[in-house]
Amino acid sequence: MTPDAQRKRAIGHILLLAAGLFVLTAISAGSVFLVNKARKDARAVVHTLEVENQLSLVQLQLRRAESAQRGYLATLQPDFQADFEQAISQLTPALTKLSQLISDNPVQRRLINEMMPLYDQRLEEFRTTIELARSQRMNDATKLVREGIGRDTMKHIADIASQMRAEEDRLFVERTTDADRSQTLAASLTGIGSGFVVVLAGIAIFLVRRSSHARDQADARLRDSHLNLEATVDERTADLREANDEIQRFAYIVSHDLRSPLVNIMGFTSELEELRGDIFKRIAALSRAQSEAPAAPENATDTAEPALEGADKQLSQDFSEALGFIKSSIGKMDRLITAILNLTREGRREFEPVWIDTKELFEAIVTTVAHQAAEAQAEIRIDALPNIVSDRLALEQIFSNLIDNALKYLKTGVPGEILVRGRTKLGFAIFEISDNGRGIDPKDHQRIFDLFRRAGTQDKPGQGIGLAHVRALVRRLGGTMSVSSELHQGSTFTITLPINWPAGNRKTRT
Repeated sequence: MTPDAQRKRAIGHILLLAAGLFVLTAISAGSVFLVNKARKDARAVVHTLEVENQLSLVQLQLRRAESAQRGYLATLQPDFQADFEQAISQLTPALTKLSQLISDNPVQRRLINEMMPLYDQRLEEFRTTIELARSQRMNDATKLVREGIGRDTMKHIADIASQMRAEEDRLFVERTTDADRSQTLAASLTGIGSGFVVVLAGIAIFLVRRSSHARDQADARLRDSHLNLEATVDERTADLREANDEIQRFAYIVSHDLRSPLVNIMGFTSELEELRGDIFKRIAALSRAQSEAPAAPENATDTAEPALEGADKQLSQDFSEALGFIKSSIGKMDRLITAILNLTREGRREFEPVWIDTKELFEAIVTTVAHQAAEAQAEIRIDALPNIVSDRLALEQIFSNLIDNALKYLKTGVPGEILVRGRTKLGFAIFEISDNGRGIDPKDHQRIFDLFRRAGTQDKPGQGIGLAHVRALVRRLGGTMSVSSELHQGSTFTITLPINWPAGNRKTRT
């Protein structure tokens, strides 16, 4: 699968997941809203029933009071009066509660406001007739009852109660319809949500199975690629090893063949230097003969510098200077050829991994440079170091070169401080050699590892081979090398090597 197809598939999965999450959130929010609305509608239905029940209770208490009044007027027995008082005492709280229940309905509030004076009027009539009967004024009490005022009041109260009940019936129907609708919507939404969840689950299972199948195919391709890669790496490694061996043989042959003409040049340069004496002696003799000057003393040796003047003297000096440049260049070329030969010999050497006490190795290196450190007024401190399995000679060359460079490039007039420390991480040993010397410009951090390349002021002897050789050795040992430095801030070289370098790598070429 191409990267674009993988990206599109990933985007599709993300969009599908986002859509599913959005729909599920909407369904959940809708369900919560509808359930709350259904509960609210149910409470409204219950409220309507409570109003109707409370209205019936008020009418019941009023009729109970009326029955107790008539019974007392007929018998004058105290029990009827007690029943009357009890009915009156329960009627007032019932009216108060009814008023509270209908306080949210303007129609019912208007009706209850019309009803309250009628109740007060009817109750006052009950009390008046009972009081007249208790005072033995039965005729007046009977007359008051026969006038029919109470019947009209009760009829009016019954009419208002019927209106209130009709209003509650209307609200009951409306609220019941709303409650049914809310419950139906909640059930429908729940069903739709459940169906959508099932669909999402099916899509998820399909995508998982497809991804699993694609992963299996990718694993199979990866295994095939890994096998091909291993074969390719082995082939390329063999080619690289052969090419490297060929390069080393070529370098050895070239450097060896270059030494032969270089020796001839050195020899002829020496002969030319001897001829110089003879040539300029003859020039001096001819000059004296022409100027009739006294001849050279008989005891003068052949090697004595002839006395020359003017243009001859200048010519002699130019000749000597040219020979000096030639000899200097020959010496530099000889050192470079020797260095190349040493590198090729080192490249052909087989590494032998052994257990190495690195602290003891560094202490031995420090002992060999003790005189150089004393002259530079430098202190070399060695902290705890991890022991490793590697090639001892290669490590001696690596760390000796770094310690020697640290001493060589210290600041003039400043006591040197060189610190060697180490640690382990993920199967590797990390060594750091830090100093407070001149430092290296960051732009030259890679340059210093190139063959025959140097950085900074060139006031110290060297051919620019040391660090290149060190990095090559570190790589052959399966490690890495880096530098951290700023000008005038010192340098820190970091060497990372395997703690247990496998013996199978000892013939590796780089």
